[in-house]
Amino acid sequence: MLDLALFGFLMAFLAIGFRRPFVWVLAYIYVDILAPGKMGFTIMPAISPSLLTFVAAFAGWLLTDPKKGAKFTFRQGLIAALLFYCWWTTSQADFPEFAATKWDWVWKAMFFAIFLPLTLTTKLRIEAALLTMVITVSAIVISAGIKIILGGGGYENKLFFVNDNSGIYESSTLAAVAICSIPIVLWFNKYGTIFKPDWRVKLFSTGLIFSCLLIPVGTEARTGLVCIAVLLVLALRDVKRRLTFIMAGATLVFVALPFLPQSYYDRMATLGSTDGDESASTRLKVWEWTFDYALENPTGGGFDSFRGNKFTYDIPIRQETGNTTSVEYREVVDEGRAFHSAVFEMLGEQGWPGLFVWLWIHALGLWHMERIRRKWRKLQGDGEQWQAPLATALQYAQIIYLVGSLFQGIAYQPYVLMLVALQCALWTYCKRLDSHRAVHGPLAAPAEPEPPKRRVPPRLSPSTP
Repeated sequence: MLDLALFGFLMAFLAIGFRRPFVWVLAYIYVDILAPGKMGFTIMPAISPSLLTFVAAFAGWLLTDPKKGAKFTFRQGLIAALLFYCWWTTSQADFPEFAATKWDWVWKAMFFAIFLPLTLTTKLRIEAALLTMVITVSAIVISAGIKIILGGGGYENKLFFVNDNSGIYESSTLAAVAICSIPIVLWFNKYGTIFKPDWRVKLFSTGLIFSCLLIPVGTEARTGLVCIAVLLVLALRDVKRRLTFIMAGATLVFVALPFLPQSYYDRMATLGSTDGDESASTRLKVWEWTFDYALENPTGGGFDSFRGNKFTYDIPIRQETGNTTSVEYREVVDEGRAFHSAVFEMLGEQGWPGLFVWLWIHALGLWHMERIRRKWRKLQGDGEQWQAPLATALQYAQIIYLVGSLFQGIAYQPYVLMLVALQCALWTYCKRLDSHRAVHGPLAAPAEPEPPKRRVPPRLSPSTP
């Protein structure tokens, strides 16, 4: 039954695309984030929805899209350079079989990030892509939030649509994605046009934000707590009454503390120290090994090069006997541990050149969004008020991701690459409006293409012969 429902929805989605081929781009966004192919058991895995929508999106754009306003940006060129570099390191990988498996999904995520800005040539299309991303993530987040409220959650508990602990369904990854989606949800709450921001939209937005904040709590993902802290710090930049905001936030925290399970306190306590926490101690050793490995292999070892690591370290084991606490150090031998950091993931897999290009891509995004924010917030004309807030939302989402990615290997996360693509699209769109203004003066944004109107025959009166 689930297979039929997913199949029917996807086929309806694709059928609409025959009238509006851009819908196929939205269909791929939906499939790539939600992964319905993993949710079904017979039909969905057999039809390979990711490949189907990917081909439809690219073919629809190539054959039918007018491509007016499409422009290839420098950041897209950097992503393309990184893509070709990853292809080369994959051919030279330390572990060819594992590298090929990761390459199968990484190249599609990076290629789509290069392709997506070419399709987002109007405000309506930019908003539609963002809305599809948010609504798709909300399907995962809201369902998980309901399970957390009813069942209490817990670390590594099965709260999601699939039991595959990879991609966006990995708890720490979803926690970071959920929190970095909040600024975008707030933008829709004020500037959305597909769904007008009335009381229903605001009610849904409030519930979605609450669910996003529940994800780090329910999954007990330490990265999520760090991301929430970053979000609160960023919010101070825009709120008018900062002291009131800080007091309200502190009050909410104190009110929520009694309702949190003891397991959450125990897991969050490991944030302050690596002593006694084997996971944190392992990460430090992996990062140390990766740095030494990059010194010996400057161009990296290809995807999954972490499988070659092996190290030993001592971890303290505390035992309490009465009023006495004894500490005994136990030697731990570990090998093949993941990087647990996007920075060290890039360094170990793509070497210093790959890390440099990756950092350059994100640094340019932060700078471009800051330039749009500063320039467009001064403009108050019709059609000129949504650009600066959207640039701010995309910048905040990227900052939250970058901080969260310091503690998990999500350098190629498709959702984040889509955010990068949307930044490229917004940058191109604003540059085009700047050129338009320089020639014609301050005007509203170019009119969005309207669907053809249906001709209705004139209604005849009863007296008409």
